[in-house]
Amino acid sequence: MAKEVSYADALTELDEILNELEAVDVDVDRLADRVSRAAELIAVCRERIGAARIRVDEIVSGLPAVDND
Repeated sequence: MAKEVSYADALTELDEILNELEAVDVDVDRLADRVSRAAELIAVCRERIGAARIRVDEIVSGLPAVDND
């Protein structure tokens, strides 16, 4: 079973992969593996953002209405 990756760790690893892929001497033998890992990390980030959005919406919807009178 894969270890859970935090959002911050996923972003850090994505940045590292991007730097590798932008290098002039990119290792072609690792290229597909790194792109695959980047896709996994992007999916993790999207899922975390979606979950956070749902939670924020729940919190905001529970706030009392503001009376402007």
